[in-house]
Amino acid sequence: MAFAFKQLRPADLTPARALLAVFGEAFEDPESYVRRPPADAYLAALLGKPHVIALVAVDEGGAVAGGLVAYELEKLEQARSELYIYDLAVGEPHRRKGVATGLIRALAAIGKQRGAQVIFVQADRTDQPALRLYRSLGTGVVVHQFDIPVEQLEPLPRAKSIR
Repeated sequence: MAFAFKQLRPADLTPARALLAVFGEAFEDPESYVRRPPADAYLAALLGKPHVIALVAVDEGGAVAGGLVAYELEKLEQARSELYIYDLAVGEPHRRKGVATGLIRALAAIGKQRGAQVIFVQADRTDQPALRLYRSLGTGVVVHQFDIPVEQLEPLPRAKSIR
């Protein structure tokens, strides 16, 4: 089966919502991805932001088989950027058919056009299929991730003006 890869634009709300359904199923998290969907205006505005890259793989029948959401991160130390894959999933019937690899290759083409140096992605240690995929395409780096809840941090004290 052949798949077409498409970058979503603000008008592509239907495939964007289909992608959210694929994410909800694949990540076993319908609460986050399906049950409380963003409003059309929010979704369209997000898809219109230049640093947001949402790609879908569409099968021959026009159904969304999988997709990814990546963010372009511009660097301070040099005039370059990196692409971060935040979500990537393929629907169960389409797995092991090159969809995820095709999505990453499509992202790489966009990154090359934008002058990005690298694509990076995180994977859970227990997610063997994801680890195999990412190892086949790049080099693994072991890092620690820390989630810092914004609500739990004390605000900074007001600074005195220096004159």
